[in-house]
Amino acid sequence: MINRIQHIGVAVRSLEAAIPYYRDVLGLPLLGIEEVAEQKIRAAVFRVGESTIEVIESTSPDGPVGKFVERNGEGIHHLCFQVDDAASALAAAKAKGARLIDETPRLGVHGMKIGFLHPKSTFGVLTEFAQPGEEGHE
Repeated sequence: MINRIQHIGVAVRSLEAAIPYYRDVLGLPLLGIEEVAEQKIRAAVFRVGESTIEVIESTSPDGPVGKFVERNGEGIHHLCFQVDDAASALAAAKAKGARLIDETPRLGVHGMKIGFLHPKSTFGVLTEFAQPGEEGHE
């Protein structure tokens, strides 16, 4: 079951260049910066009410975010919904015809269990399900 929008992912070429916009111009609190080596990203997380904005840069040109920025430029990369159980959410979406990128959840920012639906089956929007991790971040 979807509980809320967990975050919106925004792909950028440089966190160093983007952070001042979100922190200083928009005045959003920076919760931290984290690297997820498996996904080849660094993410700066900003609080917006009950949700967050994850500003992500690729740590490698051949990573998914690096390829996205090369192909599409900077901008909204994905929409993430918080769920109670990422594995069940992925299975339910697959059973209803969605194409999965992740058959089983993997580790994401803040220790969340995450899984993605392919944008070819979600009207062009890369969709993520995230189950809060052990660290308790939501």
